[in-house]
Amino acid sequence: MARRKWGPSWRSTGRPEHPPIVCSGRRDNAMRLTALDEAAERIGLKRGQGLAEARAMHPRIDVVEENQGADRSLLEALADWCDRYTPLVALDGRNGLFLDITGCAHLFGGEQALLDDALSRLFQMGFDVRGAVSGSPGLSWAVCRFGRSGVIAGKDMQRALAPLPVASLRIDEITVASLQKLGLKQVGDLLAMPRAPLARRFGAHVLLRLDQALGSSEEPISPRRPVPCLSSERRLAEPIQTEESILQLTHQVASLLKSGLEARGAGGRIFELVLFRVDGRVFRIQAGASRPLRDAGRIAGLFSERLKAVHDDLDAGFGFEIIRLNVLEHEDFDAAQKDFEGGGQQEASLAEFVDRVSARLGVDSLQSLQLRESHMPERAAVSVPAMEVRSIGKREAKAFAFPGGDRPLRLFPHPERVEAVAAQVPDGPPFRFRWRRMMHEVLHAEGPERISPEWWLDEKETAERDYFRLEVGTGHRLWVYRNGHYKPGRPPNWFIHGVFA
Repeated sequence: MARRKWGPSWRSTGRPEHPPIVCSGRRDNAMRLTALDEAAERIGLKRGQGLAEARAMHPRIDVVEENQGADRSLLEALADWCDRYTPLVALDGRNGLFLDITGCAHLFGGEQALLDDALSRLFQMGFDVRGAVSGSPGLSWAVCRFGRSGVIAGKDMQRALAPLPVASLRIDEITVASLQKLGLKQVGDLLAMPRAPLARRFGAHVLLRLDQALGSSEEPISPRRPVPCLSSERRLAEPIQTEESILQLTHQVASLLKSGLEARGAGGRIFELVLFRVDGRVFRIQAGASRPLRDAGRIAGLFSERLKAVHDDLDAGFGFEIIRLNVLEHEDFDAAQKDFEGGGQQEASLAEFVDRVSARLGVDSLQSLQLRESHMPERAAVSVPAMEVRSIGKREAKAFAFPGGDRPLRLFPHPERVEAVAAQVPDGPPFRFRWRRMMHEVLHAEGPERISPEWWLDEKETAERDYFRLEVGTGHRLWVYRNGHYKPGRPPNWFIHGVFA
């Protein structure tokens, strides 16, 4: 089956008994027409024409200043709406969309039925749309803008492209003007010419565009959103509005994902709930899990908290007609059987607590420590959202572990400077030091334990450290290190990095 792509271009419709509408914007340091409706085209106005000239020709035209940001937002909203047909939706410039409907057309009764449904729905939403289905994006683009809407079979591609102007090949204006000067005004004129002289005169780009339009050269489209690894949806005969109905359907749709996840031996980590409102607006709600999930109840519970968090921003309007659940990320699922004492219940409850709090208050609301490969104690762990913590095995944990020696229960975020009054030279511990305005006598010392920084770090910023475990007269056991080595005339600096008790 040949790949099929649909590429519509859209223009806003005017109101009945209303003057022609044009949009104007600054181009080449002058105000020019950037878009116009069909009424303006019928009276002879053209895109790129000067605004002053257009007003002189037709004083009654209605001029609207262009807003590129609003146009872009509208096009992206239409792209979201088109997700109901295929997840492979790409933006085409400022006024078009590409949809790769390979393997999707049969869900809507065929390619022609899908095209008719899309065009009629967009027309009801207030857009005059042209669309075409063909075996290449280039041909769909050309037919939409220079031909008539419809489905083009593979055997009719060359016949549909031949009568179109050379501008339909998506080549630059200078090349189009050069071709027209030589009398090559239609694509059929290029098809009848030898390829080698054409490439020497106008460049290989013209032949590439010609081959792309005919489907001889592959032209992939770049979807604006990543394609989910798994997806399931429900199309509703009657729109729903309440959160209870949304959660009930979410549970049903999540149960459809279980078989697909089991076949992959995986569980979902990041889910996306997509709600298509009847007026065309699309809401996307993401929820993550701290552990891979398959259970439909747990998945629906995540979105229960998310809907509470976005309650004010979720406007149901006249209701949602399509509900879809996507699995954006998944990981290997480790199935474990519970023992009679319920040994894994506590760990599962903690994961559920993390999921609910993160879904309700945000991913950054709960932080956890993640081990990192570094010899320096302050860099051996990093604070990350609890949702992003990945469990590690015993072998990995052993690789992260320090090579011997006890570590303090409390590790300071930043080592605190101390003043060593007396210390054993050159590699011994201090006998007496001042910390936090108090003088401390060392009763017992253990060490040293030398820790060297990574070789790629700047030597000026880090140096070798000799750590000592000291017991002082107040009863505290401290973790103290000497930064660097003794040098004549330059005593080293001492720091306290943690407290044992």
